[in-house]
Amino acid sequence: MVTQEQRRRQLAREKFLRQQQRRTSARRKAHARNAVIASVLGVVVVGSVVSYATGVFKQDDNKSDAAAEATPSPSAPSKAPDPCDKAAGGKVKSLSYKKEPAMTIDKSADYTMKLQTTCGAIDIDMPASKAPHTVNSFNFLVGKGYLDHTKCHRLTTNGIYVLQCGDPKGTGMGGPGYTIPDENLKDKRLKGEVYPAGTVAMANQYNAQTKEGRNSGGSQFFLVYQDSQLPANYTPFGTISESGMKVMKKIAGAGESTGQGDGAPNATVVIDKATVTKS
Repeated sequence: MVTQEQRRRQLAREKFLRQQQRRTSARRKAHARNAVIASVLGVVVVGSVVSYATGVFKQDDNKSDAAAEATPSPSAPSKAPDPCDKAAGGKVKSLSYKKEPAMTIDKSADYTMKLQTTCGAIDIDMPASKAPHTVNSFNFLVGKGYLDHTKCHRLTTNGIYVLQCGDPKGTGMGGPGYTIPDENLKDKRLKGEVYPAGTVAMANQYNAQTKEGRNSGGSQFFLVYQDSQLPANYTPFGTISESGMKVMKKIAGAGESTGQGDGAPNATVVIDKATVTKS
């Protein structure tokens, strides 16, 4: 005959097993979700699907068990108020070029790209010596008005913490028609395969599994608003100013549209005007 105490212990064991099963399931879902997010980020540039399916930002996020347990997948999209202003009048220019622009910048100088967005100004310091092809490309594109009136189409809020911009189509599929080489992948800031908060880097189509898609950057880039675990596969070319980080926090604070940690930002982030100046 089972005593009351034995029954109590049996129920406790069963409860413990159920908890362990739920935690294991949550961890698997979190790892799967972050792997998808990572691959989406990379597949953004040049005709790539920022759906992160092909693997540019492909990375195997190693979150702690505690984090996985504390962050179950939301069941419904979250919709926060839009903290940004109405976009300025004007249309996105349809521009495409057959080849990378000729080098016209001073490789020894620093440049500043200012993104005047509906949510506030984001200044990005770009040392040309570290990523000359990338800086030269943005100097060229911005001079043509390529980024004006474009939307920042993607925000990730789980595992990888970035805002993605630079696609005139606003779908993750757009690019300038040419590609540029990967640069600065041994930057000391990327120590431990972490892109620190404030980093601005290129999206691309690199697939770490197949080792294909190097040198596939175009116009899409991502702004890191919180330290993000990513392999050093994406050209770091700029640093966000202190005031720009405050704007980034405002955008991130509004969340994204799916409730799953990867979708269009709830904030309507439009680059009204972009400029590049020599510092």
